[in-house]
Amino acid sequence: MNITTNVFIVLAIMAGGILLQIFLSKNESKWFGLILPFITFSYSLLMVFSIALTDGMTWWDTCGVVASTLFISNIPTIILIAIYFGCREKIRQKKALEKMNIQDLE
Repeated sequence: MNITTNVFIVLAIMAGGILLQIFLSKNESKWFGLILPFITFSYSLLMVFSIALTDGMTWWDTCGVVASTLFISNIPTIILIAIYFGCREKIRQKKALEKMNIQDLE
């Protein structure tokens, strides 16, 4: 496969993951929207525990490697959490508007 095909496949997987996150976040239960962020966070912890440390590394080197690995591997988690809270905020506003409409009818 050439690089164009690989890029297209990666973009399709990312778009599918974002659409799945939006679908799960709009679900009535708030827990479904937290499935994908939990999976990506668990994967980032797995990446941290998989770091190979050598004897020549100082304490600062180790902390730097761990911190940078956590930061970079949690970028998808941050994006998915932002999608989750964005969708949940829309649901909260919709429920508040419905509640106000019901109170206006009374």
